[in-house]
Amino acid sequence: MFMTNSDHTVAIIVAAGRGTRAGGDLPKQWQMLNGQPVLAHTLAAFAKMPRVLVIHPDDRARAEAIAGDALIVEGGATRDASVMNALLALEGAAPRKVLIHDGARPLVSAALIGRVLDALDRSPAAAPALAVTDALWTGVQGRVTGTRDRAGLYRAQTPQGFHFVAILAAHRAHPGGAADDVEVARAAGLDVTIVEGEEDNLKLTFPGDFSRAAAILKGRGMDLRLGNGFDVHAFCPGDHVWLCGVKVPHGKGLLGHSDADVGMHALTDAIYGALAMGDIGRHFPPSDPQWKGAESHIFLRHAADLARSNGYAIANCDVTLICERPKIGPHAEAMRAALAAIMSTELARVSVKATTSEQLGFTGREEGIAAIATAALMKS
Repeated sequence: MFMTNSDHTVAIIVAAGRGTRAGGDLPKQWQMLNGQPVLAHTLAAFAKMPRVLVIHPDDRARAEAIAGDALIVEGGATRDASVMNALLALEGAAPRKVLIHDGARPLVSAALIGRVLDALDRSPAAAPALAVTDALWTGVQGRVTGTRDRAGLYRAQTPQGFHFVAILAAHRAHPGGAADDVEVARAAGLDVTIVEGEEDNLKLTFPGDFSRAAAILKGRGMDLRLGNGFDVHAFCPGDHVWLCGVKVPHGKGLLGHSDADVGMHALTDAIYGALAMGDIGRHFPPSDPQWKGAESHIFLRHAADLARSNGYAIANCDVTLICERPKIGPHAEAMRAALAAIMSTELARVSVKATTSEQLGFTGREEGIAAIATAALMKS
């Protein structure tokens, strides 16, 4: 069961739609925006609170790769059915407030979220909107047929916030087919407070919206972090070594508490370092027997998920393996692919290379393998 303090707010990110108008081979929430899926940006905007991610059943593998600590719930045939599934998943935890947000709105700001939460302290429901300022026409077949008064009209946005008990009851009573959750709330008699929306909080709908969103992210400036990692493992009896997620035949194995993947360990520590969140030993203590013999992809995936949940994407990473043997070159591309898949990032952002120590030191004497890694994280 999803656990949260009853005083907390939970964010429900609705991302079960198919978004065909945006074009592309994937639904819009899974298309790339500045190096990571749209939905990763959206999740990061709510990183400071518990989150429920509502997805299409076909998207579970993608969702698990970016969800971090968010609860994943499968959606229904309609938007309100999807929201209802999320609300029911929260019923046991019974948070005080919920924010319901479109997964395709990745640019929502902390200030806007704060305005909605503040309004919920004095109202059972609140939502951001922008007053309509343009002239309004009606039209048929490309010709203007009339005008409409724009006074009192608003463009609705999300997140739309509610007292949990009230919106759950409203959804249970609603027949379905609502355009958004404000419509459901009003049908139940709830007063909805309008808070100031933001022009940048656009909903990605058409192909051109992606370039606009990318420009907005660029204009906000980049928070760039660098981290380094270093690891060493000694050789032991065996017939293979694990390096950067690839099983490499060798006349020896590597000694370690886990699977001793020295390259992956160095990269994991580089990501933790960039986040200023310690190292593998802090998150996966070797004194804990459950991690004995663990596969190192568990550690690396945790580090990458932690970066995403704090709003960072992997700009690039570079791993250098230091050994006389085995030869890394024939396996380097497979290693890049394995690391990229584990971190759910683009192959072009991952580098794996090797060097020798010219027969000097413990690596030169073939007593073990060392690895150094650098990771750059970016927040838009």
